[in-house]
Amino acid sequence: MSAKTSRRIVHVTLDEKTVVRRKPEVEHERAVAIFDLLEENEFCLCDHAEAGPYHLHLSIEDNRLIFDVRDSDDGGLDKVVLPITGFRSIVRDYFIICESYYNAIKKATPSQIEAVDMGRRGLHNEGSELLRERLAGKVDLDLQTARRLFTLICVLHIRG
Repeated sequence: MSAKTSRRIVHVTLDEKTVVRRKPEVEHERAVAIFDLLEENEFCLCDHAEAGPYHLHLSIEDNRLIFDVRDSDDGGLDKVVLPITGFRSIVRDYFIICESYYNAIKKATPSQIEAVDMGRRGLHNEGSELLRERLAGKVDLDLQTARRLFTLICVLHIRG
């Protein structure tokens, strides 16, 4: 197996124990993020580089973000646990600007929509870079993979 095919996620699961009915826009973002993630990603456990391709189970438990990384036979490799507190304000701000974006699409001018979208993308990039920083030394991943994972982290924040 080449290094390119082993350094990737081939299966992703979100722990949605407390799933709530989400808006269609949120469901669409979740589905697109998972599809795009599985189509193209660069992800490698630093301590288990030879163990990929990976299965990833994402969850939030007790104010911690858990990356349960498994091998292709679904055998456990590592659980990377991050405190969720550092992500809360970015996720909250991202939700607010996404709501503004969805409202703008309905009634704003193209230039207003573009301005809100630029802010949305900026916050998304900020969250993605924070994720990469927090995973440094544990998981090696590219920016696009971090962006898609940040979207999924936001989805997990929606609680009942």
